[in-house]
Amino acid sequence: MSDPVSETVRPGTDVDTPVLARLSTLDRFLPVWIVAAMALGLLLGRFVPGLDTALEAVTVGDVSLPIAIGLLLMMYPVLAKVRYSELDRVTGDRRLLLASLGLNWVLGPALMFALAWLLLPDLPEYRTGLVIVGLARCIAMVLIWNDLSCGDREAAAVLVAINSVFQILAFAALGWFYLQVLPGWLGLSTTSAEFSVWAIVVSVLVFLGIPLVAGFATRTIGERTRGRDWYEGRFLPRIGPLALYGLLFTIVMLFALQGGAITSQPWDVVRIAVPLLAYFALMFGGSFLLGMRLRLGYAKTATLAFTAAGNNFELAIAVAIGTFGVTSGQALAGVVGPLIEVPVLVALVYVSLRAARRWFPGDPTVPTTPRSTTP
Repeated sequence: MSDPVSETVRPGTDVDTPVLARLSTLDRFLPVWIVAAMALGLLLGRFVPGLDTALEAVTVGDVSLPIAIGLLLMMYPVLAKVRYSELDRVTGDRRLLLASLGLNWVLGPALMFALAWLLLPDLPEYRTGLVIVGLARCIAMVLIWNDLSCGDREAAAVLVAINSVFQILAFAALGWFYLQVLPGWLGLSTTSAEFSVWAIVVSVLVFLGIPLVAGFATRTIGERTRGRDWYEGRFLPRIGPLALYGLLFTIVMLFALQGGAITSQPWDVVRIAVPLLAYFALMFGGSFLLGMRLRLGYAKTATLAFTAAGNNFELAIAVAIGTFGVTSGQALAGVVGPLIEVPVLVALVYVSLRAARRWFPGDPTVPTTPRSTTP
């Protein structure tokens, strides 16, 4: 159900006003801020000599420290909003859990494999990079997209945690299957690659573990000392904007780090973008329709769709760089991932909000007011 303490309605509006019109100015222009952050990052990476080297000077695992800081700043407020006492409501929903596992670990990698081979048959490095992107299931930015679309926060926390466990256990095995075994069965060329399991473990522990522990501790201590009304009515609105600031900072740093590679090979970026666009559209649309078919309700349907469509691009980039090198085509394919994913999933947030009222009549989880990142 929509959480009123974390939502902001513009003055002079009512429930009959379209959802997007009732978003705060900051949130309504979120695509503008994101495009501006991407452009700024690209310009910095292209025209500031040595910036990429400086950003990579200190890393967390295989991820640049500035990007790591941005990701943690982005995820903490969202995980602080989760009502952890209600997680049993989600873990008991077998339809949601099984659907998410099937979409993330069966359909998602298979779809990316098929699109990569169909649309990039002559570009093996980019094709391999896209397969790696398809294997890296989202554990970070999906929390932002889910929150903006008024999805189920508790469900998102559970699904992200489950994906994280599967990521540690299955990433290397699935990489071997999709790069060597399956192509061999189909008579296609194979790719030898050894993935660092430790890099995957570090990514999960840092980018999910730290903000998850911090969010849980903040809610537990806040509610025990000041009560839930104060925590949700006063504290959460104050830290809410940090998620958006962290998102924008992460985007600037990410594109500054890889701006030169992206701007110097525009046609290659277009070729890589085509299967990515098809992937995001098919995964989100198919997952959303499946959620409706399973009658999960709007909030869980939105959560299912965003957790299935999003990818852990920071892990994909780290794995591609660690395995094939920073200047490799595989690494470039990983970098193009967020270039396409970020604006597409922002657009899908708006699509999801519009679909809520049209396709879920009478559903109590349909937001009557949109969640806002501003207090």
